[in-house]
Amino acid sequence: MLLNLDRLGWWKYVLLAITLLTAAFLLLPIVFIAALSFGSSQWLIFPPPGWTFQWYSELFADPRWLGSAWTSLKIAVIVTILSVLLGLVTSFGLVRGSFLFRDALKALFLTPMILPVVVLAVAFYAFFLKIGLGGTLAGFVISHLVLALPFSILSISSALEGFDKSIEDAAVLCGASPLEAKIRVTLPAISHGLFSAAVFSFLTSWDEVVVAIFMSSPTLQTLPVKVWATLRQDLTPVVAAASTLLILLTVILMALVAVVRKVLKQ
Repeated sequence: MLLNLDRLGWWKYVLLAITLLTAAFLLLPIVFIAALSFGSSQWLIFPPPGWTFQWYSELFADPRWLGSAWTSLKIAVIVTILSVLLGLVTSFGLVRGSFLFRDALKALFLTPMILPVVVLAVAFYAFFLKIGLGGTLAGFVISHLVLALPFSILSISSALEGFDKSIEDAAVLCGASPLEAKIRVTLPAISHGLFSAAVFSFLTSWDEVVVAIFMSSPTLQTLPVKVWATLRQDLTPVVAAASTLLILLTVILMALVAVVRKVLKQ
């Protein structure tokens, strides 16, 4: 019989304590950042001497912050669309295909998840500098797409492997073309994988800072790069406000993924 918490005796309290300590270790820095964003001091002081919304007002009133946020959003949306489309085609080839070195090719697609990000960043910087894409929107999109595509392939491939292909074959036998069967039968069935791929691709691009630092220019920088540059120049609580909004968006999207996946699988 499988063990459960009731059968662990006093060990369950040890596991509970370890779980709570781990959660506190992960969440307390986020709580501190959120608290600092509402602090009345012009420096990052904890605990704050008072509470104010001043830093959020300054954040939304500064065109430089808004411009960086718009750049991040624009890049993330483009990367999300391309990542889902390319990930879908690639996943069909990897899951349905039968060819030599298929597993090796799948491992190759996943290497950006394994390699240190700074190594990729240096490689992108050196290569794009030679071909004239350094500090351009296209350079940002390509570099972020390389980082986001593995998450898209994993999500869609997992959903595709769990789909019964005989249902698609039945649609073809009933008169649908292979393409129509994939669009009208397979894609709705793996919609939870497509949604997960879209969200993870968006977050990968939206939160990326290391590659973005190498790819940015004086006239084009993303919101995480703006946060990093401001931290090096001035410890203003506006940085805490921007970081809190980044964290909030990430938490909302991750919660949305969990809810949508649960609903779509029912």
